[in-house]
Amino acid sequence: MPRRRIGFWYRFAAVLCKPWLVVLIKRDWHGMEHIPADGGFITAVNHNSHVDPFAYAHFQYNSGRVPRFLAKSGLFKEGFVGAAMRGTGQIPVYRESTDALSAFRAAIDAVERGECVAFYPEGTLTRDPDGWPMTAKTGAARVALQTKCPVIPVAQWGANELLPPYARKPNLLPRKTHHVLAGPPVDLTRFYGQEMTPELLKEATEVIMAAVTAQLEEIRGEKAPETPYDPRRERIEQRRRTRAETGAVFGAQARAESGAETAAEIDVEIDGAVSGHAQTSHAQSGHTKTTQAQTSHEGENSK
Repeated sequence: MPRRRIGFWYRFAAVLCKPWLVVLIKRDWHGMEHIPADGGFITAVNHNSHVDPFAYAHFQYNSGRVPRFLAKSGLFKEGFVGAAMRGTGQIPVYRESTDALSAFRAAIDAVERGECVAFYPEGTLTRDPDGWPMTAKTGAARVALQTKCPVIPVAQWGANELLPPYARKPNLLPRKTHHVLAGPPVDLTRFYGQEMTPELLKEATEVIMAAVTAQLEEIRGEKAPETPYDPRRERIEQRRRTRAETGAVFGAQARAESGAETAAEIDVEIDGAVSGHAQTSHAQSGHTKTTQAQTSHEGENSK
């Protein structure tokens, strides 16, 4: 495919990053034939490591169609990072905007100019304990339905073995393999011409993420969970369990103060409430521990 619209800054970034990526990660890349040679399009990519934007950008760069990533607008303001972000044509997302579609106006403009816009639909590193794609935001679907451009589902695996999600130190040895599989465009034609309601955008997003997950299943050789991990639902469940435990403890203490039960009976009741919560938490330890660890990490590394 022809290399075009790359420019000085992208080539400079490639000179800096590619040697390190070649040394650190082996490559198992498939599906470049699905990357359009001409015209604007979107790639929808799963996100499971802080390293994978660089590893995926290497794949996309080698396809001849460089990606324009969406990133928070603050990164574009000053210094070397800001100059590099602007110079490589990355797309600022103004999160303070109240109009969801306006926040992606630059992405729409880029697609209409014939660029490739790379979306991480999940919006952050996956919180699924086994690394599967979780529920996604609707930004990619909004841009796709607005522009009617091709949406290429891309799955990647391996950068997360070099640097697991929310980890601080990489696992350099043995040398890891970065697997990428790009699939054919997602068929969204049945959504064209309809009002972009939240329900419609949610359904279109689910179709996109199902295609990404199917690509990842092929890479990993196993089936993903039937229901994607939903961090919002997990937070609600965590708060419900916490309220249930707190309510049981305070209720027992109130009865003790009124003399309704003996101290020994109260201790047994409180211990039972705490034990029951612990058993529930243990049964759901995969999601719960992951959520707690990631919430703590995001607090320390908030953008």
